[in-house]
Amino acid sequence: MKMLLKKITTSTAGFDTLPVRVAAGVIFVAHGAQKLFGWFGGYGLEGTGGWMASIGLEPGVLMAAMAGSAEFFGGLALVLGLLVRPAAVVLALTMVVAIVTVHLANGLFMANNGYEFGLALLAVSVSLAIRGAGSVSADQVISAKLS
Repeated sequence: MKMLLKKITTSTAGFDTLPVRVAAGVIFVAHGAQKLFGWFGGYGLEGTGGWMASIGLEPGVLMAAMAGSAEFFGGLALVLGLLVRPAAVVLALTMVVAIVTVHLANGLFMANNGYEFGLALLAVSVSLAIRGAGSVSADQVISAKLS
């Protein structure tokens, strides 16, 4: 177990991931909060679940809870730099589902509800999954204690 945790929390040293991690984390937290709690103009679980069911993602409320939880808690993990690699993988998968089921048919651009923004968040998530949390992170502290 210790080796697995060490592997997950070890990351490439540097400060370059900090602004990317925090910015993406804040965006994901806000989007998750919209889905889960109805904050920031969102529709909450019931509203988001109804919409998800209407586009074929059934059961809608469960799908809304899963997407909202991935975004909210995954975003918090990015902000804190805690278990960034697994959080980023879950967020990347969430973005793939969002792109394929909602945005792909609308083309690239956000003005047409396209996949432009989802693709940017997917790229950030994949990059963090590969690189890790960086030097200023809870992962760095955990990894150092495991050494």
